[in-house]
Amino acid sequence: MLEKILAVSGKPGLYQLVSRSNRSLIVETVGADKRRMPIFSTDKVISLADIAMYTDEEEVPLCDVLTSLKEKEKGQPCSIDIKKADKKELFDFFAEILPNFDRDRVYPSDVKKLLQWYDILIAAGLDDFSNPKKEPQEEEA
Repeated sequence: MLEKILAVSGKPGLYQLVSRSNRSLIVETVGADKRRMPIFSTDKVISLADIAMYTDEEEVPLCDVLTSLKEKEKGQPCSIDIKKADKKELFDFFAEILPNFDRDRVYPSDVKKLLQWYDILIAAGLDDFSNPKKEPQEEEA
């Protein structure tokens, strides 16, 4: 599911891929308003499935981080107030989700963005954060 959810640099929120054309992607906002718009090749676009968080050992895919967050919050929106939380509160909260995250390379703005994305996805009912690349492929004989 996360491979069709996009983050667009310079635009707030998340977008769901609807279709492709020759020179643009047609996306729809994730949320209640469902506005459609074109995203052109000049925009920096990244799929949530391609994002990972830095840890002390290796990078952890965003789907695993979102799954841990969903388990911690029991499928509800974040219990922390993102706008009022300071760096220590954010990092303490995030350490419960991803204990060995790299505190030098992960910034408070990264944690805030992750928590905002989680809230957007939960509010839209998009809570299947499984990683299709990790699921075993069954081959038919």
